[in-house]
Amino acid sequence: MTKCSQCEAENAIMNITAENVDHLLEKEWLLTNERGSYSSSTIIGCNTRRYHGLLVSSLRPPVERIVTLADLLETVRMGKQSYELANFEFSDRLHPRGYRYLKRFWQDEGVHFLYEIENLQVEKSIYLCHDQDLLVITYDFSGEGEGQFSLMPLVTLRDFHSLQSSSTSLTMEEDGDVYTAHVLDPHGPAVHFYCPEASFHWGADWWYAMHYRLETRRGQSDYEDVWACGAYQAEFKCPMRITLLVQATAGLQRPGPLDTDVDEIIRKLKDRREELVCRADAKDDDERQLAQAADQFIVRRRIDESRQSASIMAGYHWFADWGRDTFISLPGLLLATGRYSEAYEVLMTFGSVLSRGQIPNRFDDYGGPPHYNSVDASLWYINAAYQYLLVTGDEQVFQKHFRPVIKQIVECYHRGTRDNIHADEDGLLSAGDVNTQLTWMDARCNGVSFTPRYGKAVEINALWYNALRILAETGVTDKERQDNHQRCRQVESSFSPVFWNQVERCLYDCILPDGTADASIRPNQIFAVSLPFSCLDLDQQKSVVSAVRQHLLTPYGLRSLSNTDRHYQGHYEGDQFQRDSAYHQGTVWAFLTGPFIEAFLKVNEYSDAAKRMAGEMISPLLHHLHEQGCLGSVSEIFDGDPPYYHRGCIAQAWSVAELLRCKKMINDPSPI
Repeated sequence: MTKCSQCEAENAIMNITAENVDHLLEKEWLLTNERGSYSSSTIIGCNTRRYHGLLVSSLRPPVERIVTLADLLETVRMGKQSYELANFEFSDRLHPRGYRYLKRFWQDEGVHFLYEIENLQVEKSIYLCHDQDLLVITYDFSGEGEGQFSLMPLVTLRDFHSLQSSSTSLTMEEDGDVYTAHVLDPHGPAVHFYCPEASFHWGADWWYAMHYRLETRRGQSDYEDVWACGAYQAEFKCPMRITLLVQATAGLQRPGPLDTDVDEIIRKLKDRREELVCRADAKDDDERQLAQAADQFIVRRRIDESRQSASIMAGYHWFADWGRDTFISLPGLLLATGRYSEAYEVLMTFGSVLSRGQIPNRFDDYGGPPHYNSVDASLWYINAAYQYLLVTGDEQVFQKHFRPVIKQIVECYHRGTRDNIHADEDGLLSAGDVNTQLTWMDARCNGVSFTPRYGKAVEINALWYNALRILAETGVTDKERQDNHQRCRQVESSFSPVFWNQVERCLYDCILPDGTADASIRPNQIFAVSLPFSCLDLDQQKSVVSAVRQHLLTPYGLRSLSNTDRHYQGHYEGDQFQRDSAYHQGTVWAFLTGPFIEAFLKVNEYSDAAKRMAGEMISPLLHHLHEQGCLGSVSEIFDGDPPYYHRGCIAQAWSVAELLRCKKMINDPSPI
């Protein structure tokens, strides 16, 4: 049994009571592995999303994810009394109500639930192997008491975006001590169970209309049927451990025996966790937790039949690896944590699929070809490669592997490539048309583009100037340096006359092809200050930071639109159309904390007073890291209005990355 003193060192200890159950259903946990698979639910073990599941497996790592084992029904019987530990929601009620016995939840290399029944304690622990889709669940019985323990797996075997129905045909078969639930297609998903301390009892049945409350909130279908495929039963007498091993596969063939050393699995997970924290040179508990959170997004992607390489998942539960998110995240997730070899691999992964000067906007969720529909992913690649050079000092790798990609991006963008991306006569970059959404503010639903930003967008041109300067500064011949510096001077002379909003003393957000200036006060202008190379003079930089702070800064990041704008929406909620319409019209984005803090420190010369103020600015996000949403991670977005409720993905790569980068900048300003 884990000692209380050890528990108190962890980040998420909760005292569970019946009175706060609805509040606790808002708190979630997440375990991931390098395959893009995960295990996730709420801290009382009740699934509230279609994306929750004890084992959600990637059939084509890191994508094509399938909910295999949705949940478990555990029952303790002592004498004539039965105690069910699980929590499921049906319509307007929870049944059973296992939270009545749950006294504590905490997370380290796994997640742990402590139940107390009379004088009996049951500690349930869940671990997800790092390199395979193998889930280990242990139940440690201590205290006083003996009786029977029943363990019923609830299976769905469906795409994690969809919901299961009892009309689906699932089946169960036995292979020695292993029992396998699978779809009728022998090449389809399967989930295997092994519980050496218990015997399996057949008795499959469907449980109907399980309710997911957060899907209701999101305007999505919110009921599904789950398959109870039978139950394990065991006798227990304290002290005793019962272990369930669960493995997911594509097809019925298992990669090896399930009779494995559980203690060795747990030890490896613990050692790996400590190694990551040590490599990150974490200075305090917040940095330690952020270094662990950063690891959740690092996956392995198959490049060809013989090679795998590192990539970065944009967010859990539903995003895969996106180019823009990857290269905004890379400095914080990998460079700030000392994971240079993986940073190199990520840059190589995306560089290998460069097409006509474009880095993919995203890899396909189901293994199809990459999607090339962004203007900024390539420019963020250039910035990330430059950050790699600054941090590692590896000039040889940069010149051999990354600078050729950078040159190709710049040349293709300059002369023109797909999506109408091209350098205009004034040297500024123009992209897109009325039918495209190429910047990060890309929400579009039912044919409606909510933030049309085609033409010359401010952050795209800040990134363009930054890219040209990087190419100029790293040139290997005088002619290369001179040619690129000439391009830089042209962009620099055009940028302020085109983008400077003299009335508001900040930057226009976008210049449409007809010359119309969008004067909406948005956070995109902050990149014109925060990036390594800026077109603006110091007074302009200070003025931009001041305007962004006045109009957009909240405790959890920057609003995507000023709350004084007539298009502002302060709450992100409702169905898909309603949520998309608010996504970039006031919603707070946590990742924008990074560029704002960097710009704020830069214009204040990294003074001690500025660093103290920056520390105060990020303290609410650090509280969120430990106490709200997905415990131990950072949400994607927040409402623009108080109380700034967390929304979107429960764990977002660039949210974690930029908060970690802020911590590092405040402690020791560097190129990261």
